[in-house]
Amino acid sequence: MKILAVVPAYNEEACLADTVSNLVSTCPEIDYLVVNDGSRDATAAIISSKGLHGVSLPINTGLTSAFKLGMKYAKHNEYDAVVQFDADGQHLPEYIPLMAQKLEQEDADIVIASRYLDGTAKPTGARGAGQKLITLLIKLTTGTTITDPTGGMRMYSKRMIDLFATSFDCAPEPDTVALIARKYGPVIEIPATMRERQGGTSYFDLTNVLKYMARTCLAILMQRILR
Repeated sequence: MKILAVVPAYNEEACLADTVSNLVSTCPEIDYLVVNDGSRDATAAIISSKGLHGVSLPINTGLTSAFKLGMKYAKHNEYDAVVQFDADGQHLPEYIPLMAQKLEQEDADIVIASRYLDGTAKPTGARGAGQKLITLLIKLTTGTTITDPTGGMRMYSKRMIDLFATSFDCAPEPDTVALIARKYGPVIEIPATMRERQGGTSYFDLTNVLKYMARTCLAILMQRILR
């Protein structure tokens, strides 16, 4: 399979270079594209000085448009699969070959690296409660159990590359995962572990977690009704 890792990056100067280095050394057979989403720090300079394969957007446009740019690149260059890979060092590239294997064997449209599938880790706190609610809503609206619906390490099939590259309303978010589970091919998970963020600051403080979870739950319900 011809696989592209799309690495959206916003203000990730602290860990971008190490993240890409680890990705390349672990999975030298796959390509990658860093999408610098209008960072205000030295992310763009790091891409240039380190000779990383990437593109810099002039302003911050958000995860969705940055990821969709990567999907358009993948479609144009005829990749078979895309793996969404965080720039903050949380994702472990050693899971990518297994994800590709499962994508092919199960004829799946999405493979998610789940932190909770094997039961050794449990979602906790406000974010954990919201995640459990999202899992329940996806189960009720699609019949599919997804233990880590907010997990950001996902592999997408060629059909999903086409969908994300051409559809204006698809985002790399749980509501779109629910839609795909209901209307397209299988969405499956593999057990995985994640590291803590290796540098920088997360967007998800308590206020933003609550907003995100509420917005996501509403989106899952509304797209079930309207779509």
